[in-house]
Amino acid sequence: MRKMILAAALPLGLCMAGCAASEAETAPLPLTEKQAELLSKELDGKVAGEAVRCIGNSPQANVIRVSDDLLLYRVSGRLVYQNRLRSPCPGLARDDDVMVSRQWGSQQCRGDIFQLVDRVGGIPGPTCVLGDFVPYRKADGS
Repeated sequence: MRKMILAAALPLGLCMAGCAASEAETAPLPLTEKQAELLSKELDGKVAGEAVRCIGNSPQANVIRVSDDLLLYRVSGRLVYQNRLRSPCPGLARDDDVMVSRQWGSQQCRGDIFQLVDRVGGIPGPTCVLGDFVPYRKADGS
């Protein structure tokens, strides 16, 4: 009986350990030279503001994939939001797949999910979770 209880508890313990590890995996991925150049180009002359939980859906916002864990939402030449995903999204930086968002309401928020879907075959890929949005605005006088 004791062996059965231990055998039943083992998967639960592994799940809990896995869940704890996934919460701790928030360290940013290192950027390649090309990714660092792209990030620098997009944020050049802009100053980071206080992180916000949600941003409005702007039809003109351009989503830029910097790395597997970093997105930029360019709203205008003066405003760009940086979003560090809650964990890496394998294949995001390749920009080969379509990002399909699942959201409720008129905003994108921390915790909202999107899925990468193959452009040609429609095969679903990884599901990814948004983090906080950090606004970068042109400094006054620029």
